[in-house]
Amino acid sequence: MSNTLKAIGVASRASLEGIDVTLIETDGDVLIEAGPALHAPFSRDMKIFVRRAEKAAREGRDGAADIGKAGGEVTKAMVSAVENFLERENIKRKDVDVIGVGGHSILFRAPAGAEAPGLSWRIGDGATVAEETRIDVVCDFEKADIAAGGRGAPLSPTFFRALVASMADNPQCPVGILDLGDAVHVVYAPENAPPTDLLAYDAGPGVALLNEWAQFRRVTDDAPAGDISDEALRMMALHPYLRLAPPKFTDRYKFSLDHILKLPSTDGAATLYAHIADCIAQSETFLSEPPGGYIVHGRGAQNAALMAILRDRLEADIATPEDAGWRSETLNAECAAFLAVRSLKRAPLTYPKTTRAPTPLLGGVFHRAPV
Repeated sequence: MSNTLKAIGVASRASLEGIDVTLIETDGDVLIEAGPALHAPFSRDMKIFVRRAEKAAREGRDGAADIGKAGGEVTKAMVSAVENFLERENIKRKDVDVIGVGGHSILFRAPAGAEAPGLSWRIGDGATVAEETRIDVVCDFEKADIAAGGRGAPLSPTFFRALVASMADNPQCPVGILDLGDAVHVVYAPENAPPTDLLAYDAGPGVALLNEWAQFRRVTDDAPAGDISDEALRMMALHPYLRLAPPKFTDRYKFSLDHILKLPSTDGAATLYAHIADCIAQSETFLSEPPGGYIVHGRGAQNAALMAILRDRLEADIATPEDAGWRSETLNAECAAFLAVRSLKRAPLTYPKTTRAPTPLLGGVFHRAPV
Protein backbone atom coordinates (compact mmCIF):
# COMPACT_ATOMS: atom_id res chain seq x y z
CA MET A 1 0.00 0.00 0.00
CA SER A 2 1.05 3.60 -0.47
CA ASN A 3 -0.37 7.07 0.10
CA THR A 4 -1.08 7.77 3.72
CA LEU A 5 -4.36 9.12 5.03
CA LYS A 6 -5.16 11.02 8.21
CA ALA A 7 -7.92 9.37 10.18
CA ILE A 8 -9.69 10.12 13.43
CA GLY A 9 -10.72 7.16 15.54
CA VAL A 10 -13.65 7.27 17.96
CA ALA A 11 -14.26 4.46 20.44
CA SER A 12 -16.21 3.98 23.66
CA ARG A 13 -14.56 2.03 26.47
CA ALA A 14 -16.37 -1.14 27.52
CA SER A 15 -15.78 -0.09 31.13
CA LEU A 16 -18.07 2.93 30.51
CA GLU A 17 -15.29 5.37 31.41
CA GLY A 18 -16.05 7.44 28.33
CA ILE A 19 -15.09 8.09 24.72
CA ASP A 20 -11.59 8.23 23.27
CA VAL A 21 -10.73 10.26 20.17
CA THR A 22 -7.37 10.19 18.45
CA LEU A 23 -5.72 11.05 15.13
CA ILE A 24 -3.39 8.75 13.23
CA GLU A 25 -1.65 8.79 9.88
CA THR A 26 -1.45 5.44 8.12
CA ASP A 27 -1.33 3.78 4.75
CA GLY A 28 -3.57 0.98 6.05
CA ASP A 29 -0.63 -1.39 6.29
CA VAL A 30 1.81 0.33 8.66
CA LEU A 31 0.94 2.90 11.30
CA ILE A 32 3.02 5.89 10.23
CA GLU A 33 2.28 8.21 13.13
CA ALA A 34 0.01 8.35 16.17
CA GLY A 35 -1.15 11.88 16.85
CA PRO A 36 -2.92 13.66 19.70
CA ALA A 37 -5.73 12.12 21.70
CA LEU A 38 -8.66 13.23 23.83
CA HIS A 39 -10.71 11.42 26.47
CA ALA A 40 -14.30 12.52 27.12
CA PRO A 41 -15.58 10.94 30.37
CA PHE A 42 -19.13 9.62 30.56
CA SER A 43 -21.45 11.35 32.99
CA ARG A 44 -23.28 9.36 35.65
CA ASP A 45 -26.49 9.65 33.60
CA MET A 46 -24.74 8.39 30.46
CA LYS A 47 -23.50 5.30 32.29
CA ILE A 48 -27.06 4.61 33.46
CA PHE A 49 -28.44 5.00 29.92
CA VAL A 50 -25.88 2.58 28.46
CA ARG A 51 -26.30 -0.02 31.21
CA ARG A 52 -30.06 0.01 30.63
CA ALA A 53 -29.48 -0.45 26.89
CA GLU A 54 -27.13 -3.38 27.51
CA LYS A 55 -29.73 -5.01 29.77
CA ALA A 56 -32.51 -4.51 27.21
CA ALA A 57 -30.32 -6.00 24.45
CA ARG A 58 -29.45 -9.06 26.55
CA GLU A 59 -33.15 -9.59 27.28
CA GLY A 60 -34.06 -9.40 23.59
CA ARG A 61 -36.04 -6.18 23.86
CA ASP A 62 -34.89 -4.92 20.46
CA GLY A 63 -37.26 -1.98 20.27
CA ALA A 64 -36.82 -0.83 23.85
CA ALA A 65 -36.84 2.90 24.46
CA ASP A 66 -33.74 2.40 26.63
CA ILE A 67 -31.73 1.34 23.57
CA GLY A 68 -32.91 4.27 21.48
CA LYS A 69 -32.15 6.71 24.29
CA ALA A 70 -28.65 5.35 24.86
CA GLY A 71 -27.93 5.25 21.12
CA GLY A 72 -28.87 8.88 20.71
CA GLU A 73 -26.89 10.01 23.74
CA VAL A 74 -23.76 8.06 22.76
CA THR A 75 -23.95 9.48 19.23
CA LYS A 76 -24.21 13.03 20.57
CA ALA A 77 -21.29 12.38 22.89
CA MET A 78 -19.18 11.12 19.98
CA VAL A 79 -19.97 14.17 17.87
CA SER A 80 -19.19 16.46 20.78
CA ALA A 81 -15.91 14.68 21.49
CA VAL A 82 -14.80 14.98 17.85
CA GLU A 83 -15.72 18.66 17.72
CA ASN A 84 -13.85 19.38 20.95
CA PHE A 85 -10.87 17.45 19.66
CA LEU A 86 -10.75 19.37 16.38
CA GLU A 87 -10.98 22.69 18.21
CA ARG A 88 -8.46 21.85 20.91
CA GLU A 89 -5.87 20.53 18.45
CA ASN A 90 -6.61 23.21 15.83
CA ILE A 91 -7.26 20.55 13.18
CA LYS A 92 -9.10 21.61 10.02
CA ARG A 93 -11.85 19.28 8.80
CA LYS A 94 -10.46 19.30 5.27
CA ASP A 95 -7.23 17.80 6.60
CA VAL A 96 -9.03 14.72 7.97
CA ASP A 97 -9.74 12.02 5.38
CA VAL A 98 -12.07 9.85 7.44
CA ILE A 99 -13.45 9.11 10.90
CA GLY A 100 -13.53 5.50 12.08
CA VAL A 101 -16.40 5.01 14.52
CA GLY A 102 -16.04 1.97 16.75
CA GLY A 103 -19.33 2.53 18.54
CA HIS A 104 -20.23 0.99 21.89
CA SER A 105 -21.07 -2.72 21.99
CA ILE A 106 -24.26 -3.54 23.89
CA LEU A 107 -24.52 -7.14 22.72
CA PHE A 108 -22.20 -9.63 21.03
CA ARG A 109 -23.11 -13.21 20.23
CA ALA A 110 -20.72 -15.50 18.40
CA PRO A 111 -22.23 -17.72 15.68
CA ALA A 112 -23.24 -21.24 16.73
CA GLY A 113 -23.67 -22.79 13.30
CA ALA A 114 -26.02 -22.08 10.41
CA GLU A 115 -29.03 -22.21 12.70
CA ALA A 116 -27.66 -19.49 15.01
CA PRO A 117 -25.72 -16.80 13.13
CA GLY A 118 -23.63 -14.29 15.03
CA LEU A 119 -24.80 -10.89 16.19
CA SER A 120 -22.95 -7.68 16.99
CA TRP A 121 -25.01 -4.73 18.18
CA ARG A 122 -23.29 -1.39 18.61
CA ILE A 123 -24.78 1.99 19.44
CA GLY A 124 -23.33 5.21 18.08
CA ASP A 125 -24.70 6.15 14.65
CA GLY A 126 -22.00 6.64 12.04
CA ALA A 127 -24.32 8.39 9.57
CA THR A 128 -25.15 11.05 12.15
CA VAL A 129 -21.49 11.52 13.04
CA ALA A 130 -20.70 12.10 9.35
CA GLU A 131 -23.57 14.56 9.00
CA GLU A 132 -22.78 16.52 12.15
CA THR A 133 -18.98 16.64 11.82
CA ARG A 134 -19.03 17.03 8.03
CA ILE A 135 -16.29 14.39 7.71
CA ASP A 136 -16.69 11.01 5.97
CA VAL A 137 -17.23 8.09 8.35
CA VAL A 138 -16.62 4.34 8.21
CA CYS A 139 -18.27 2.17 10.88
CA ASP A 140 -19.82 -1.31 11.41
CA PHE A 141 -16.52 -2.98 10.59
CA GLU A 142 -17.70 -6.46 11.60
CA LYS A 143 -20.98 -6.47 9.66
CA ALA A 144 -19.72 -8.14 6.46
CA ASP A 145 -17.75 -10.73 8.41
CA ILE A 146 -20.80 -11.84 10.40
CA ALA A 147 -22.97 -11.89 7.28
CA ALA A 148 -20.45 -14.25 5.65
CA GLY A 149 -20.48 -16.62 8.63
CA GLY A 150 -17.44 -15.26 10.47
CA ARG A 151 -17.37 -14.54 14.16
CA GLY A 152 -17.20 -10.77 13.70
CA ALA A 153 -14.34 -10.45 16.19
CA PRO A 154 -11.59 -9.72 16.87
CA LEU A 155 -11.05 -6.81 14.50
CA SER A 156 -7.69 -5.85 15.99
CA PRO A 157 -5.16 -8.30 14.43
CA THR A 158 -4.32 -6.22 11.34
CA PHE A 159 -3.97 -3.16 13.57
CA PHE A 160 -1.62 -4.92 15.98
CA ARG A 161 0.40 -6.20 13.04
CA ALA A 162 0.80 -2.58 11.92
CA LEU A 163 1.85 -1.52 15.43
CA VAL A 164 4.48 -4.26 15.62
CA ALA A 165 5.80 -3.33 12.18
CA SER A 166 5.92 0.35 13.19
CA MET A 167 7.96 -0.17 16.35
CA ALA A 168 11.27 1.67 16.29
CA ASP A 169 12.98 -1.45 17.63
CA ASN A 170 11.12 -3.91 15.42
CA PRO A 171 11.29 -7.33 17.12
CA GLN A 172 12.94 -10.01 15.01
CA CYS A 173 10.74 -12.77 16.41
CA PRO A 174 7.09 -13.75 16.65
CA VAL A 175 5.12 -11.45 18.95
CA GLY A 176 2.03 -12.23 21.00
CA ILE A 177 -0.42 -9.54 22.06
CA LEU A 178 -2.41 -10.53 25.15
CA ASP A 179 -5.73 -8.91 26.02
CA LEU A 180 -6.38 -9.86 29.66
CA GLY A 181 -10.16 -9.60 29.73
CA ASP A 182 -12.81 -12.06 30.86
CA ALA A 183 -10.82 -14.58 28.82
CA VAL A 184 -7.19 -14.27 27.76
CA HIS A 185 -7.28 -13.24 24.13
CA VAL A 186 -4.16 -13.72 22.01
CA VAL A 187 -3.16 -12.16 18.70
CA TYR A 188 -0.14 -14.00 17.31
CA ALA A 189 2.00 -12.18 14.74
CA PRO A 190 4.71 -14.37 13.17
CA GLU A 191 7.89 -12.60 12.14
CA ASN A 192 7.32 -10.44 9.02
CA ALA A 193 3.91 -12.05 8.66
CA PRO A 194 1.45 -11.15 5.93
CA PRO A 195 -2.07 -10.54 7.30
CA THR A 196 -3.16 -14.01 6.17
CA ASP A 197 -0.73 -15.53 8.71
CA LEU A 198 -2.11 -13.59 11.67
CA LEU A 199 -3.76 -15.81 14.25
CA ALA A 200 -6.28 -14.89 16.95
CA TYR A 201 -7.64 -17.11 19.70
CA ASP A 202 -8.63 -17.30 23.37
CA ALA A 203 -6.01 -19.17 25.38
CA GLY A 204 -8.26 -19.79 28.38
CA PRO A 205 -9.90 -18.09 31.37
CA GLY A 206 -9.00 -14.55 32.39
CA VAL A 207 -9.95 -12.00 35.02
CA ALA A 208 -13.62 -13.05 35.12
CA LEU A 209 -12.67 -16.23 36.97
CA LEU A 210 -10.44 -14.27 39.35
CA ASN A 211 -13.31 -11.88 40.08
CA GLU A 212 -15.68 -14.79 40.63
CA TRP A 213 -13.27 -16.32 43.15
CA ALA A 214 -12.87 -13.00 44.97
CA GLN A 215 -16.65 -12.58 45.25
CA PHE A 216 -17.16 -16.21 46.26
CA ARG A 217 -14.63 -15.95 49.08
CA ARG A 218 -15.38 -12.28 49.84
CA VAL A 219 -11.75 -11.27 49.47
CA THR A 220 -10.47 -8.05 47.96
CA ASP A 221 -6.69 -8.62 47.98
CA ASP A 222 -5.74 -9.88 44.53
CA ALA A 223 -2.17 -10.77 45.42
CA PRO A 224 -1.73 -14.57 45.21
CA ALA A 225 0.27 -14.92 48.44
CA GLY A 226 -0.80 -18.52 48.97
CA ASP A 227 0.60 -21.82 47.73
CA ILE A 228 -0.15 -23.19 44.25
CA SER A 229 -1.94 -26.53 44.26
CA ASP A 230 -0.22 -28.76 41.71
CA GLU A 231 -3.10 -31.25 41.83
CA ALA A 232 -5.71 -28.57 41.10
CA LEU A 233 -3.51 -27.23 38.29
CA ARG A 234 -3.24 -30.71 36.79
CA MET A 235 -7.01 -31.19 36.85
CA MET A 236 -7.73 -27.77 35.36
CA ALA A 237 -5.22 -28.43 32.58
CA LEU A 238 -7.37 -31.38 31.44
CA HIS A 239 -10.19 -29.09 30.30
CA PRO A 240 -11.07 -30.17 26.71
CA TYR A 241 -11.08 -26.58 25.42
CA LEU A 242 -7.35 -26.31 26.08
CA ARG A 243 -6.65 -29.17 23.66
CA LEU A 244 -8.43 -27.46 20.75
CA ALA A 245 -6.18 -25.92 18.10
CA PRO A 246 -6.65 -22.22 17.34
CA PRO A 247 -8.40 -20.24 16.08
CA LYS A 248 -10.76 -20.89 19.00
CA PHE A 249 -12.85 -18.66 21.20
CA THR A 250 -14.51 -19.06 24.56
CA ASP A 251 -16.46 -17.08 27.17
CA ARG A 252 -16.43 -16.63 30.93
CA TYR A 253 -18.93 -19.45 31.48
CA LYS A 254 -16.91 -22.30 29.95
CA PHE A 255 -14.58 -22.57 32.97
CA SER A 256 -15.43 -23.06 36.63
CA LEU A 257 -13.91 -22.94 40.10
CA ASP A 258 -14.75 -26.59 40.85
CA HIS A 259 -11.17 -27.81 41.27
CA ILE A 260 -10.17 -25.13 43.81
CA LEU A 261 -13.34 -24.93 45.92
CA LYS A 262 -11.73 -26.80 48.83
CA LEU A 263 -8.58 -24.68 48.84
CA PRO A 264 -7.96 -21.78 51.25
CA SER A 265 -8.69 -18.40 49.69
CA THR A 266 -5.08 -17.44 49.09
CA ASP A 267 -4.13 -20.87 47.73
CA GLY A 268 -7.12 -20.80 45.37
CA ALA A 269 -6.11 -17.36 44.10
CA ALA A 270 -2.48 -18.39 43.62
CA THR A 271 -3.58 -21.51 41.72
CA LEU A 272 -5.90 -19.51 39.47
CA TYR A 273 -3.14 -17.06 38.61
CA ALA A 274 -0.82 -19.92 37.71
CA HIS A 275 -3.56 -21.60 35.65
CA ILE A 276 -4.10 -18.47 33.56
CA ALA A 277 -0.38 -18.30 32.76
CA ASP A 278 -0.18 -22.04 32.07
CA CYS A 279 -3.10 -21.86 29.61
CA ILE A 280 -1.15 -19.28 27.61
CA ALA A 281 1.95 -21.46 27.67
CA GLN A 282 -0.06 -24.54 26.68
CA SER A 283 -1.54 -22.71 23.69
CA GLU A 284 1.98 -22.06 22.37
CA THR A 285 2.27 -25.74 21.43
CA PHE A 286 -0.12 -25.06 18.53
CA LEU A 287 2.00 -22.22 17.13
CA SER A 288 4.66 -22.46 14.46
CA GLU A 289 7.10 -20.83 16.87
CA PRO A 290 6.57 -19.57 20.45
CA PRO A 291 6.48 -15.78 20.80
CA GLY A 292 9.73 -14.21 21.91
CA GLY A 293 7.68 -11.62 23.78
CA TYR A 294 4.16 -10.69 24.79
CA ILE A 295 2.67 -7.20 24.92
CA VAL A 296 -0.10 -7.20 27.52
CA HIS A 297 -3.10 -4.90 27.68
CA GLY A 298 -6.68 -4.98 28.96
CA ARG A 299 -8.10 -4.93 32.49
CA GLY A 300 -5.77 -7.63 33.78
CA ALA A 301 -2.71 -5.64 32.75
CA GLN A 302 -3.42 -3.37 35.73
CA ASN A 303 -3.09 -6.36 38.07
CA ALA A 304 0.53 -6.35 39.22
CA ALA A 305 0.27 -9.85 40.69
CA LEU A 306 -1.03 -11.30 37.44
CA MET A 307 1.69 -9.58 35.43
CA ALA A 308 4.30 -10.94 37.86
CA ILE A 309 3.18 -14.54 37.49
CA LEU A 310 3.09 -14.20 33.69
CA ARG A 311 6.73 -13.11 33.85
CA ASP A 312 7.50 -16.02 36.15
CA ARG A 313 5.79 -18.84 34.23
CA LEU A 314 6.13 -17.82 30.56
CA GLU A 315 9.43 -18.20 28.75
CA ALA A 316 9.07 -14.87 26.99
CA ASP A 317 9.51 -11.18 27.68
CA ILE A 318 6.39 -9.53 29.14
CA ALA A 319 5.86 -5.87 28.27
CA THR A 320 3.12 -3.27 28.58
CA PRO A 321 1.92 -1.21 25.61
CA GLU A 322 3.87 1.74 26.98
CA ASP A 323 7.04 -0.39 27.09
CA ALA A 324 6.52 -0.94 23.36
CA GLY A 325 5.92 2.74 22.68
CA TRP A 326 2.15 2.28 22.31
CA ARG A 327 -0.65 4.05 24.18
CA SER A 328 -2.86 1.61 26.07
CA GLU A 329 -5.64 4.13 26.68
CA THR A 330 -6.16 4.90 22.98
CA LEU A 331 -5.62 1.49 21.35
CA ASN A 332 -9.33 1.02 20.56
CA ALA A 333 -9.68 4.47 19.00
CA GLU A 334 -6.49 4.02 16.98
CA CYS A 335 -7.77 0.66 15.80
CA ALA A 336 -11.06 2.22 14.61
CA ALA A 337 -9.14 4.85 12.64
CA PHE A 338 -6.81 2.22 11.14
CA LEU A 339 -9.69 -0.03 10.09
CA ALA A 340 -11.44 2.93 8.45
CA VAL A 341 -8.39 3.54 6.27
CA ARG A 342 -8.09 -0.15 5.35
CA SER A 343 -11.78 -0.09 4.44
CA LEU A 344 -11.32 2.93 2.16
CA LYS A 345 -8.35 1.22 0.50
CA ARG A 346 -10.40 -1.95 -0.05
CA ALA A 347 -8.04 -4.04 2.07
CA PRO A 348 -9.40 -7.02 4.06
CA LEU A 349 -10.22 -6.48 7.71
CA THR A 350 -10.75 -10.11 8.73
CA TYR A 351 -9.24 -13.46 7.80
CA PRO A 352 -9.94 -17.18 8.32
CA LYS A 353 -7.36 -17.37 11.11
CA THR A 354 -8.65 -14.29 12.95
CA THR A 355 -12.46 -14.55 12.87
CA ARG A 356 -13.02 -17.86 11.06
CA ALA A 357 -14.14 -15.87 8.04
CA PRO A 358 -14.52 -18.09 4.96
CA THR A 359 -12.03 -15.94 3.02
CA PRO A 360 -10.20 -12.64 3.61
CA LEU A 361 -13.08 -10.16 3.83
CA LEU A 362 -13.51 -6.46 3.23
CA GLY A 363 -15.53 -4.59 5.81
CA GLY A 364 -16.93 -1.31 7.02
CA VAL A 365 -19.97 0.76 6.09
CA PHE A 366 -19.20 4.12 4.48
CA HIS A 367 -21.16 7.30 5.18
CA ARG A 368 -20.32 10.31 3.05
CA ALA A 369 -20.37 13.68 4.75
CA PRO A 370 -22.61 16.43 3.36
CA VAL A 371 -20.89 18.79 0.95
